[in-house]
Amino acid sequence: MDHITLHIVGGESRSRAEQARVAFSLGHHAEVYTDLDELMARPPREGILLLADELVPGFPLDQIERLADRGVWLPIVVTATEPTADRAVNAIKGGSIDYLALPLEPTAIAGKMPQLIKEATDQASSRRRLIEARGQMSRLSRRESEVLQLLSAGSSNKEIARRLEISPRTVEIHRANMMSKLGANHAADAIRTWLDARVNAPALPLPRSEGQEGGSLVQEESVQFG
Repeated sequence: MDHITLHIVGGESRSRAEQARVAFSLGHHAEVYTDLDELMARPPREGILLLADELVPGFPLDQIERLADRGVWLPIVVTATEPTADRAVNAIKGGSIDYLALPLEPTAIAGKMPQLIKEATDQASSRRRLIEARGQMSRLSRRESEVLQLLSAGSSNKEIARRLEISPRTVEIHRANMMSKLGANHAADAIRTWLDARVNAPALPLPRSEGQEGGSLVQEESVQFG
């Protein structure tokens, strides 16, 4: 079985020590933090976060965003001394890969670890792509982002020009600048960055010549920047 670092955050000091002991007994490494502030003072770059349930009441997504803003993309497991079904559902819906009862039972955890490590690896890769894509997207101007939004919806340069009420030549310039900033060799590369970033873009207005106030263009399940 692969070995991994478990970052144990929050809860009583005795509980954190017991979780660390179980991790070491199974051949893994453990780091212990009093709270999220201590964790983010020296953000880890690999492993799994074990977050005490009281740190994340209802497990709001803003906790994941708070961690992501510091470049912490690690998968999260929520732990609880008094677990309930509702709290477990909230944790999983909020992005946790599991919800574990405390104290940890070594045999049960040993059986879970291979699957946790696999899920952690998959999720970490996805979160890393999201953060990297967001960083790339932040380099774009508003107009370049609009061109990419329309390009991702399958619009041609002429259609983009009509939608944004600019010339096709201007679209080509914005598109070239956008591709350069994203380091994209092909349109598919730029579109992949847009999708990885999960951008929640406002609907772009239709040209006045089409006689409409506006229209929804791209419907993405997404997370807003900032």
